[in-house]
Amino acid sequence: MSLSRRALLAAGSLVPLMPRGPLAAEEGLIRRPIPKSGEMLPAMGIGTSRRYEVEPTPENVAPLDAAVRRFVALGGSVIDTAPSYGTAEDVLGRILATGDLRSKVFLASKVSASGAEGGRAEIERSFKRMGVAVIDLIAVHNLIDTKTNLATLRDLKDRKRIRYVGVTVWRDGQFADLEPVLKAEPLDCVQVNYAVDNRAAAERVLPLAADRGVAVMVNVPFGRDRLFKAVQGKPVPDFARAFGCETWPQFFLKYVLGHPAVTCPIPGMAKVAYVEDNLGAARGRLPDAAERRQMETFIDAL
Repeated sequence: MSLSRRALLAAGSLVPLMPRGPLAAEEGLIRRPIPKSGEMLPAMGIGTSRRYEVEPTPENVAPLDAAVRRFVALGGSVIDTAPSYGTAEDVLGRILATGDLRSKVFLASKVSASGAEGGRAEIERSFKRMGVAVIDLIAVHNLIDTKTNLATLRDLKDRKRIRYVGVTVWRDGQFADLEPVLKAEPLDCVQVNYAVDNRAAAERVLPLAADRGVAVMVNVPFGRDRLFKAVQGKPVPDFARAFGCETWPQFFLKYVLGHPAVTCPIPGMAKVAYVEDNLGAARGRLPDAAERRQMETFIDAL
C-alpha cells in the first residue's frame, strides 16, 4: 500500500467497498472492444509494476493470489506485466499455475530488449516465467527498437503464440515519438499514461488511437500517487455521487474511463480491498463531458 493511500484509508476518505451480499461478475462490469477484433474486455485491469515485484515465496505470493482471484471472480480479466518488472512475471506464473485461472485471464506483457535475437530471447523467457503457451498481448515497451521488435511480434502472432501486438509509453515526452508509430504501424493496442491531472494524451494521442482503431490501455491513472496526495484529507465531492463515485480511486478511474477512446485502465491492485474498490469504477454510469470538465476543474484547483 502506498503511504498516501494508507493515509486516506486511515482518515476514512477511502473506504473499501463491502460486499452487498456476494458480489459477482453478474453485477456487470463495463466492457470495451478491441477495435481490430471486436473482442470485448472488462474495462478495468491489474498492473503489476512495483506491487508484484516481490520474492516469489508462498507467503509473499498469497495476498497477490487472493487479489487476482477476487479480480477474476468479480468479472475482471486483463493483467498487465513486463519482464522489466523484476519478479512480477514469476509471481504471475505461480498464481496462474493452479486451477483454471489462466483461461479466464487476458494476459499482457512486453518486450524491451534491443535487436532481434535479444528481443526473441526476452520474449521466450516471459513464456517460461509465466508458464503459458500463449500470451494474449505483447507490446514493445517504451518504443525500444520498435521496428525490430514489432517484426518479431508479428511473426509470433502469425504463429498464434500471441494474439495481439502493441507498443507502450509512460510519460508525455514520448508522445512525439509515439504518434508516427501509431500512424504507420498496424497496431492492435497502445498503452499510455493518462490521468485527471495529466491530460496531455487526450490532445492528440487518444484521438489518433481512436481514428486508427487501436485499443488503449492506460497506465499510472493515479499519477504515481500524485492524486492521492493532492486529495488527502478531503471528501469526495458531492457532484461525483451522481455517477457512482464512493471513493477517490473510483473518482480518478471513472474520469479515465469517461474518455471514449480508453479501453482499460490498469492500476496496481495488490490487495482484495483495492480490487473491490477499483472495480466499482467500472460499474454503473460514467461521467459525461460536462461532468468530466467539472472533475478537471476540481482537481486543478487543489
